[in-house]
Amino acid sequence: MAHVLVGAWTVRVTFPRLSSVQKEERIQAWAIELLARLAIKLIVKGVPAEVGPVLLAANHISWLDIMVLHAARHCRFVSKSELKQWPLVGTLASGAGTLFIERESRRDAMRVVHHMAECLRQGDILAVFPEGTTGDGAQVLPFHANLLQAAISAGAPVQPVALHFADETTGAVSFAPCYIGDDTLVQSIWRTLRAEGVVAVLNFGALQVAAGRDRRAWASDLRSTIVELRGEVKLPG
Repeated sequence: MAHVLVGAWTVRVTFPRLSSVQKEERIQAWAIELLARLAIKLIVKGVPAEVGPVLLAANHISWLDIMVLHAARHCRFVSKSELKQWPLVGTLASGAGTLFIERESRRDAMRVVHHMAECLRQGDILAVFPEGTTGDGAQVLPFHANLLQAAISAGAPVQPVALHFADETTGAVSFAPCYIGDDTLVQSIWRTLRAEGVVAVLNFGALQVAAGRDRRAWASDLRSTIVELRGEVKLPG
């Protein structure tokens, strides 16, 4: 909690004086420290995109996913608008440059897609969770295609990212960080704090371009790639 409060204070007081690069460095350092405080080891496989424009597409498991990706490399997320109203979390998300979307509004989805396309044209690295909700970590849910239209419109590549939480000793899937069903955020955080030997593994795939595919076909192919990348995950030793 102290670390979260320091992050919120930094966003409100320090960020207005920093350059974009300095903000990105602070955000990544904060995320790395948060994982350390939670005793979660981060393993990064593949090569994260160094410069934009790039849209990262990852499977979604937990409230931790955003921090895990930020620890590997800074990016701007597209998240549900409700997140903006969460105490402290909304401040941190806004400070990290999150683009908020009202998921039930078709008009707002179009607005966000246009905004995403503009950001990509300006060279940003954005990130989305095409499943649209969190899964249990054992399988990847079907992908929604709407937000991929931004990459098509901007002529930007997409980098598939496979996320996996595992037990460091056995290599089995760790369900401790999951945030699904009737879970509350407090329950998920408490379960994560109590778990031992949790490893977060990110496997970055090769950049893809649309190559004539429409957003639905591309979404399906990206999901298949992420399923394959998750199958390639093996813990050291």
